[in-house]
Amino acid sequence: MKNFKLQKLRRTYKLNGLSKDNVDKDPYVQFNKWFKEVLDAKIVDPSAMVLSSVDHAKIPSSRIVLLKEVDNKGFIFFTNYLSRKASDFSENPAASLLFYWKELERQVRIEGRVAKIERKKSEDYFQTRPRDSQIGTWVSKQSAVIPNRSYLDEKYDELEKKFGKDEIPLPEYWGGYRLIPNYFEFWQGREKRLHDRICYKEEKHGWNIFRLAP
Repeated sequence: MKNFKLQKLRRTYKLNGLSKDNVDKDPYVQFNKWFKEVLDAKIVDPSAMVLSSVDHAKIPSSRIVLLKEVDNKGFIFFTNYLSRKASDFSENPAASLLFYWKELERQVRIEGRVAKIERKKSEDYFQTRPRDSQIGTWVSKQSAVIPNRSYLDEKYDELEKKFGKDEIPLPEYWGGYRLIPNYFEFWQGREKRLHDRICYKEEKHGWNIFRLAP
């Protein structure tokens, strides 16, 4: 195997610090504060997040999805209800999110449970999507085995003709999920690999804030 000298790939983290004294008591407020800084920094794909799920056999699976909304109830993303992740959620609703913004030397880890959002909210979002993305949703039975790329292109052309200029309806098998957090971890890279990790854990009285060793 070719030696890529992976052991020598390293960099020093030194942009910022993080302490219990300078984070908000509400993890949603703290997330929004950091996310605004990400947007101000004009980072590419700022809403990209790693979504991890686990099936009934305790086999984990991760993929990149896009955050589409965050409120005081949780983090919303959209997907195909026939996908592997959807199958995992039906068997085990526990899931996690990971945001990594290397330009700011920051990560945010979020854990909780996943639930489908109301159908009307999915319909409203679907109608904001570009028309080609709407048709693509009808084309793809996500995670199903297909014969080749031509299958997708031919199916797309077929559906494009079928819909014409009509409004494209939301498929029954597509919609949104909300991850409802019970744990947040805000990670800030620091010198000497002594990174800052400030965490929020949901308890009966509210959010317990504490620091973890790096």
